[in-house]
Amino acid sequence: MASRTEVLRYLSSLDYPAAKDAVVRQAEREGAPPDVLRALRALPPVDYANDAEVARSARIDPAPEVDPTRRAQQAREKQHQRVAQHLRSI
Repeated sequence: MASRTEVLRYLSSLDYPAAKDAVVRQAEREGAPPDVLRALRALPPVDYANDAEVARSARIDPAPEVDPTRRAQQAREKQHQRVAQHLRSI
């Protein structure tokens, strides 16, 4: 999965506002790797005002520095507080 930095690296010279097709074409011209192109091709077909909108809409890895195994472990270890338990102390 592509990271935000990787996605935006290939769109640095794109003029905004830009449609989804223009975003994908720019990344292709810049030689983006397959995972970046896959994320951009999955964008909703709207006009994007800036690169932040593209990054928010693209399916990217929110924390590329954490490997998937560690992320799963963190999710298992996280203690979920139920609403009823929380309200008991009020």
